[in-house]
Amino acid sequence: MIEPILELKNICRYFKSGDTTVKALNNIDLTICPGELIAIMGQSGSGKSTLMNVLGCLDRPTSGTYHIYGEDISVLDNDRIASLRREHFGFIFQRYNLLSTDSAEENVEVPAIYAGMPPETRRSRARQLLARLGLEGREGHRPSQLSGGQQQRAAIARALMNNAPIILADEPTGALDSKTSDEVMVLLKELHAEGRTVILITHDEDVAKHAERKIIILDGKIVADNGFQALSNNTEMNVSYDHIHNNGTLYSSVTEAFKTAIRNLRVNLFRTTLTLMGIIIGVAAMITMLAVGNGSKQRVLDEIRSMGTNILQVRPGAPGIRSSGNLATLMPDDAKAVLNEVDNIIAVVPERSGSKTLRYGNTDYASLIQGVGADFHVARDWGIKQGTFFIKEDVNNYAAVAVLGSTVADIFFKEQDPIGKYFLVGNIPFEVIGVMDSKGAAPWGRDQDDMILIPYTTAMVRLFGSNYLNSITVKVNDVQQIEQTELAIITVLKARHSTEDFSVRNTAAFLQMATETQNTLTLLLGAVAAISLLVGGIGVMNIMLVSVVERTREIGVRMATGARMQDIMMQFIIEAAVVCTIGGSIGILLGLLVSSILSLFGVNILFTGAPPVLAFSSAIVTGILFGYLPARKASRLDPVIALGSE
Repeated sequence: MIEPILELKNICRYFKSGDTTVKALNNIDLTICPGELIAIMGQSGSGKSTLMNVLGCLDRPTSGTYHIYGEDISVLDNDRIASLRREHFGFIFQRYNLLSTDSAEENVEVPAIYAGMPPETRRSRARQLLARLGLEGREGHRPSQLSGGQQQRAAIARALMNNAPIILADEPTGALDSKTSDEVMVLLKELHAEGRTVILITHDEDVAKHAERKIIILDGKIVADNGFQALSNNTEMNVSYDHIHNNGTLYSSVTEAFKTAIRNLRVNLFRTTLTLMGIIIGVAAMITMLAVGNGSKQRVLDEIRSMGTNILQVRPGAPGIRSSGNLATLMPDDAKAVLNEVDNIIAVVPERSGSKTLRYGNTDYASLIQGVGADFHVARDWGIKQGTFFIKEDVNNYAAVAVLGSTVADIFFKEQDPIGKYFLVGNIPFEVIGVMDSKGAAPWGRDQDDMILIPYTTAMVRLFGSNYLNSITVKVNDVQQIEQTELAIITVLKARHSTEDFSVRNTAAFLQMATETQNTLTLLLGAVAAISLLVGGIGVMNIMLVSVVERTREIGVRMATGARMQDIMMQFIIEAAVVCTIGGSIGILLGLLVSSILSLFGVNILFTGAPPVLAFSSAIVTGILFGYLPARKASRLDPVIALGSE
């Protein structure tokens, strides 16, 4: 006794149409044995297509039981049913359902991809099948470049790709002329002669006459069935069912999904370009913003460090009260007391400053006059470019000597040696004894080289007519003990003043505060750039959702040929990830280019490895996150509904 391969008992399939229930299949009992050639006939709306969908596991019955090789499909999940379609069924659709973006060879390979067949093996088999069906030399042609008969032959080759034992042909000649129809029927009969079970869904009597068994369906019921016809003696069951029951490795699945993604993106090049723009701009903005932010941060920190991180600044005015430095609370004796009574100190520099107009020859120039102690260049680690710095005797003797900043030196003595020259501050002549190295702009933006340095005693008595200081700079020996030193200075000065009418600023703390401020600004810039990347990600999601709608039939075809939910989901997630990867790569190059151009215009730029890595990683994550929703929607489509979409 021949065991049935398909067995349906009391199968019903009902659909809701408003308040009406449509009984597409009503208590169908059907047994199909291996090697049969069956024609299921009926007029439009009789239920024959619904029956084919149930037979091919494209649709689930509302009630009843359906066994395939003895396995009850009602207890199977979607992935196992996809495996049944892949292993046991080959579909030949009336409208061919070839993927428009793929060549004939690539269309034929689709079932083997989901079966995990190695690329070279499936490529060779696809070419053999196409050659057998008369399409040799047409392997690289897309469906639009093939005639209707050639497309149907390609569809038949696809149905044979996994060596399926059951062929389901839905109106296989419905869209063909009579000659081509005859050729297709000859092919189907050859497949049957090889031992395959061929089920024809048709309303055409000329097609049905080729079948050994005819089943007529009307209003969802089988009204006629001439029963199983024994195979002729010269027909052998010689089909080799060496099906691949695994789905290949994850690597092969991802590789194939990647290739398909590239192909689909290339076909819709203009739309892909528009989608890429959002990601490119987002990534480029992130890299540029972070490079600018890091550059600005580095510049500020370098300038603060140039002042020394082991510096304490004593200024007049109580803590928390902003002072211009003109309060008469700090005296030269305070500086001497700090130097004599506090340990862990390298140098103490009294300072008295103000703006004055300088004159040399016919040139007048307003600059900053800084009266300082003889250890100023030691405290500030400021080198001397030319000449020498004044000494303690000059301070004690109120000497009219000056050391120029490089900016002032360039203004007054462009092509001259300034050493030994005299210039006027007001009506007082000063001798130039040295020129300082260039320091550049200070953290607060002032040009540190636009000044002259003179003894603070000379500044107080001969220029400003005052006996108080603007500040006292203290250089600490061991920076690890800077807080203890700061506390000691406060103690000494409070004892002298009987009140705390001064404040001590720690440049190390100032450096930390500046670092935190710059980090906040950099984070803000990065957040602004991230928003643009987020907008680009939303654009990717929208395009992918549109793609799902446009490619619904393609999704149905892939499901019919054995794609699991995870295969469909992977396909669309990888497409989104590919878009973001390409956009991220271009965005990195654009961001580096824009940053380099900005640096030519004087903008401080600092390139590090973190921003490109962060931007690129964000682009990939964006692709995966925003590709998930469209991918999930695609994977949950019903195969029958997907195949029926326009």
